[in-house]
Amino acid sequence: MAEQLLNTKPDLEKLTAIIADYAGQRWPLIPLVQKIQSEFGYIPQESVPLIAQYLKLFPSQVQGVISFYAQLYTKPRGKKVVRVCRGTACHVRGGKTILKLVKQNLGIEEGETTPDMEYTLETVACIGVCALAPNIVIGDRVFGHMNPKKVEYLLKRGGD
Repeated sequence: MAEQLLNTKPDLEKLTAIIADYAGQRWPLIPLVQKIQSEFGYIPQESVPLIAQYLKLFPSQVQGVISFYAQLYTKPRGKKVVRVCRGTACHVRGGKTILKLVKQNLGIEEGETTPDMEYTLETVACIGVCALAPNIVIGDRVFGHMNPKKVEYLLKRGGD
């Protein structure tokens, strides 16, 4: 079933309806791709030529904007994003080990999503709570003073 989730094609009728709502507007590209991402969880590749057609742009212009912004995603992502800090404070307090444990527990590498679409793993330069190092973020919650037992406990609980 997890493979089916990864191979599911986006609903083209829904995609076309979203894009059509923005046709004729002067500068709708960024709000449009944000809306698509909000609806689908990512920006399906199939949307690029449709967006270009409706907005009278070249597909390369649409793709250029999508690839420019780090917060726009072209691959399906998990329901929860796990971000492991690689900042200096986290690094010297065992952040590398925390990352290794998260990878082992989830069975994925950085930038990958679990087959059940539950988790996506990312690393970040700094989370900004160095006093809690080493730390991770699951969804929008920060967890500090991480250790091997905490990593396992958090991921078994679903990041809650």
